[in-house]
Amino acid sequence: MALIDRIKWDGMLNNAEWLVYRYPGEAFVTGSQLIVGEGQVAVFVKGGQALDYFTAGTYTLSTANIPLLAKFINMPFGGKTPFTAEIYFINKTSKLDITWGTIDPIQLIDPKYHIKLRVRAFGQIGMKVADYRVLLTELIGAMRQRDVVNYGKMLNYFKGILIMKVKTLIAQAIIKNKVSALEISASLETISDYCQEEIGEEFDRFGLKVVNFFIQSINFPDEDFDEINRILGEKASFDIIGDQRYVTKRSFDTMDLAAANEGGTAGAFTGAGMGLGLGVSMGGAMGGLTSNITTAAPAGNQKTCPECNAVNPASAVFCAACGARVTQEGVKCPDCEYENQAGSKFCISCGAALTQTQTNKCEKCGEENEPNAKFCRNCGTKLEG
Repeated sequence: MALIDRIKWDGMLNNAEWLVYRYPGEAFVTGSQLIVGEGQVAVFVKGGQALDYFTAGTYTLSTANIPLLAKFINMPFGGKTPFTAEIYFINKTSKLDITWGTIDPIQLIDPKYHIKLRVRAFGQIGMKVADYRVLLTELIGAMRQRDVVNYGKMLNYFKGILIMKVKTLIAQAIIKNKVSALEISASLETISDYCQEEIGEEFDRFGLKVVNFFIQSINFPDEDFDEINRILGEKASFDIIGDQRYVTKRSFDTMDLAAANEGGTAGAFTGAGMGLGLGVSMGGAMGGLTSNITTAAPAGNQKTCPECNAVNPASAVFCAACGARVTQEGVKCPDCEYENQAGSKFCISCGAALTQTQTNKCEKCGEENEPNAKFCRNCGTKLEG
């Protein structure tokens, strides 16, 4: 086994992508040259423990500058004493351009427009090594000889918790604070700061520090945006033309749609509306339209007079044209006193028989007989009913 007398991390010194590099080889001698570049720290590890470390500079290894390691292996003094250890180079520079994004959309209901939205978000995160000892303890078991752990591989460890936290915080901002998805852009800075605090705690456990966290965009599909635009358009029409005119406009829209879908009857209404527009002023047209809408009410809301066939409102008792009664007298239930429709045989409220309450009273003796009796059961007198 060759003894190594020069230790240096030659690859990607100026590349911020790498995070941890394990130097190939474990056999060293005192007096070896250790060269540590700017933005790096070299750590001697023995038996899984991080012992001596070196910042940027050139060092000649001796028992004086590796005291913990020397004590650990009981290294003798003098000469080029061989010893075994693992050396890890750690990148201390900040990595600020790590991107993130939600894998699937966040499903939620917009608190202002009450429609379902599929919200997506993406942004950028920056981090650096804060505690190299904790970092090595967490990563050393997963590393292989000649492995370089880069930020991309490390971020995969945290992707689940990162995205979950972001989803939760965005949903809270929209739902709990009742902020519409269209208005949330104004709160991106506040949400970003809050996310940095929440997510930073998870990275701290692994010796990493979140330097910055940005939500660059929160968006949703075009079809969801089209639905909100439709609602905004109707609201704008209502605000501009006013309450009554908006109702009138919607009535015209409904009639036009009916004419396009059904033809015949609906076309007649459309023709009526056009006639109004040709013959009278706008004010008269509005009044005529209201009249037509009333006339076009469903048949279930009308009563036809049995005498003159005039159409009356559903609440009418007597005909407005001839004065004839259009509502028949009901049958009152003897048990619950519910007023049933004329001709009913059973009460629709309690189920009691109604025909049994219609008795024949004898004019001679006053006896109450059954409805279908022809002679009094008490005196035998012929009954009129």
